[in-house]
Amino acid sequence: MPVLYARIPEDRIGVLIGPGGRTKRAIAEATGAAVSIDAEDGEVTVEAPDTDPMAAMKARDIALAIGRGFSPERAMRLARENTFLGILDIKVTTGHHETAALRRIRSRVIGTGGRARARIEELSGCSVSVYGSTVALIGREDQLERATRAVELLLRGSEHSTVFHLLARLRRDAAIEEATGPDPAPSDGS
Repeated sequence: MPVLYARIPEDRIGVLIGPGGRTKRAIAEATGAAVSIDAEDGEVTVEAPDTDPMAAMKARDIALAIGRGFSPERAMRLARENTFLGILDIKVTTGHHETAALRRIRSRVIGTGGRARARIEELSGCSVSVYGSTVALIGREDQLERATRAVELLLRGSEHSTVFHLLARLRRDAAIEEATGPDPAPSDGS
C-alpha cells in the first residue's frame, strides 16, 4: 500500500479538514486514497490501494495545494487526469529574504486588487495562489509551463504588460498548434 507524507502550515489545517471533515472526505472520495491529518504539527499521511498508486500522489498534491493557499474547490482540480501542481519559491527565484522585499515582490504577482493574478489565470489557464513565500500553480503541463514562465518574469522585475503580451502570444500559438496539429518532423532528405 503506497504511503506518502506532506506537511502543511498550521493555519491551513482547518481548511484541509473542512467543516465536519467534509474536505478530507471529498479528497478520499475523489482519489480513492485514505487521508489522515495530525492537527498538532500539520503532517498529512496519504495511503492508497496497491491497485492505484497514483491515487496517493493526487491526494497528496490536493493536500499540498490547500496548504499553499488554494480553496478546496480549486485544489480538487488536481483530481482530474493530466492536471499537476507546481510550486515556485519566491526566495529562490529572487534571492530576497527580507520581509519588506518579499512583500513587494509577492505583490507584483498579485497586482492591484488581484488583477495581475487573475490575468495570469485567464491567459495561462492555470489556477494561481500566492501564499507566504510561494506561488502555487494548478494546471495541465502546457498551462504550467506558460504560467511558470510568466511568474518568473514578474518576480525578476519584468513589466506586467510585457508578461501579459507574452502569455497572450503563447496562448494563441498553442491554440493554433492544437487546431493544425504539431509541426511535421523535418525530413532528412531521403
